[in-house]
Amino acid sequence: MTKKIQSALISVFYKEGLEPILQLLHASGIKIYSTGGTEQFIKKLNIPCIPVEEITNYPSILGGRVKTLHPSVFGGILGRRDNETDVKEMKEYKIPEIDLVIVDLYPFEETVANTSDEKLIIEKIDIGGPSMIRAAAKNFKDITVVAAKNDYALLEQLLKDQKAAITLEQRRSFAAKAFEIVAKYDLAIYNYFHPENEWKVIQNDPPHNLRYGENPHQQAIFFGDWNKIFTQLHGKEISYNNLVDIDAAIQLIAEFDETTFAIIKHTNVCGISSRPVVADAWEFALAGDPESAFGGVLVSNAEIDKKTAEAISEIFFEVLIAPSFSEEALAILRAKKNRILLQLSKTRAAEKKMYKSVLNGTLTQETDEGNYSKWEETGGRETSADEKSDLKFANLVCKHLKSNAITLVKNKQLIGKGCGQTSRVDALRQAIEKAKQFNFSLKDAVLASDAFFPFNDCVSMAHGEGVVAFIQPGGSIRDKDSIDYCKQHNLAMVITGVRHFKH
Repeated sequence: MTKKIQSALISVFYKEGLEPILQLLHASGIKIYSTGGTEQFIKKLNIPCIPVEEITNYPSILGGRVKTLHPSVFGGILGRRDNETDVKEMKEYKIPEIDLVIVDLYPFEETVANTSDEKLIIEKIDIGGPSMIRAAAKNFKDITVVAAKNDYALLEQLLKDQKAAITLEQRRSFAAKAFEIVAKYDLAIYNYFHPENEWKVIQNDPPHNLRYGENPHQQAIFFGDWNKIFTQLHGKEISYNNLVDIDAAIQLIAEFDETTFAIIKHTNVCGISSRPVVADAWEFALAGDPESAFGGVLVSNAEIDKKTAEAISEIFFEVLIAPSFSEEALAILRAKKNRILLQLSKTRAAEKKMYKSVLNGTLTQETDEGNYSKWEETGGRETSADEKSDLKFANLVCKHLKSNAITLVKNKQLIGKGCGQTSRVDALRQAIEKAKQFNFSLKDAVLASDAFFPFNDCVSMAHGEGVVAFIQPGGSIRDKDSIDYCKQHNLAMVITGVRHFKH
C-alpha cells in the first residue's frame, strides 16, 4: 500500500517553499513535468523538467486558459494502476503515469479583496488547477496530491524520511485536504456571484481546540482566525464561554463613537457608560451593577491608561478588551497571570451575516445593524437634547440584551436593566429592582424597550418611578394606549420603526 513516487506534475502560482522539494525530487531521480512559470522556475534551478506540451503535443492556448486540460495529462492522473484496461489504454495512447501532483489555485479571494475590476477577477477563476487536484485526490490509491503551500513542509519531510515512498493513509490525508481546498475555492466563487446569498465555510484553518465547551463535559473547537480580530497580550487560554462573551462585547462596543466602557456577563450588558475620560467611563460602568461585574468580560473603545488599569485591578475579571494599552497599564494588568488581555485590531471587518445551528440545519441572517430607521416624536412633548442623547444610548444598549429587554439610563450610564424575561413588564420590574439595589434614583431617567409595548402598563409603571422619556419600535395594534398615556402626563416618547429582538 506504499507507493514510491517516480514522476511528478508540478504547476503552482506560489513558488515559495517549493525549491527544497524540487531538489529532493531531483536527487531521487523523479521525473518532473511542469507548465508555464513553474517550468521556468524549475529550469532556473538547473533541474531537468519536461514541458507538459511534450505530453499533450499541444501548446498552451487562449492566453494560458488551456494548458493541462488534455487526456494525456488527466489519463496519467486518473489511470488506475491495478486496472488492466486502464493500464492497457495508457500504454496504447502513450500516457505517462503521474505519481505526485503539486498544484495550487489562482488567488481568487485575494483578487476580489484588492480590486473591483471584474475582468481581472474572472481571470483568477482557476479551471485546470481544481480539475487536476480533484482528479489526483479521487485517485489517492495511486496518487499523492499536494494542493497548498501549507503542506510543502510535510511533503518535504516525507520525501526525506521515507525516501519518496508515501503510504496509503498519507495519500488519503492529502486527498482529504485537497477536496477541502477545492470546496472552499468554489464557494468563494459562488459568493462572488451571489453576494446577497453568501455562504460561509465553517471549517476555516486553523481550528482551535478549546479546553471544553459551555460545560466541562462538552468538547469544543473554534473554527476561524481570531488573530484577525484581536491579539492576545497576556493571560490563560481562551475558553468557549470567553469567546461567546468576547463576541458580544466586541459587537456592543462597535456601536459607540464616544469613549465608552462596558461590562459583559453571559453575553448581556451589566454595566456601561460613556464619558470623556476612560477612567470615568469605567467608574460609572462598574457603578451600574458592581455585583454582576465579578468575573465579567470588560471592553473599552479607548486606550487603557495607568489610572484605569489600577481601578480595574481592584476587581476580579476574566477578559479585558481594548484597542490599545499604555506600557504602565500593561505592567499593572499583567500582575495576575490568568487575566486575558486582548488588543483589538484596527482593521477588523464587521461580519454581515450571523449563523446558528438549529435542528439538523443552520440558520443564517443579516446582522442587526443600526439604531433606528426613524425618529418619530409621538409623546406629550418633544425630547430635550439630553433626553435624546440618553435615548439613543439606551436603545443601543437594549439592542444587545436578551429579549424581552428593558434598559434604564441617565446621563449615558446604564442604571437598571431587565433581560431574558418572558414578559416585558417582568423585564421592567427587574430593571427597576436593579436600579434600586444600587441606590439609583429614576427621576428624569429614560427607558428603552427592544420591542413594542402591547399595553400601557410598562409606561405607567416606569412613570411612577420617575422615568420621563421612552423609546420603542412601535408596531402594536395598541400603540395608541402608550402614546395617549405619554400625552396625558407630558412624557416624551419616540417611535423608531426598528425592533431589536435578541434570542
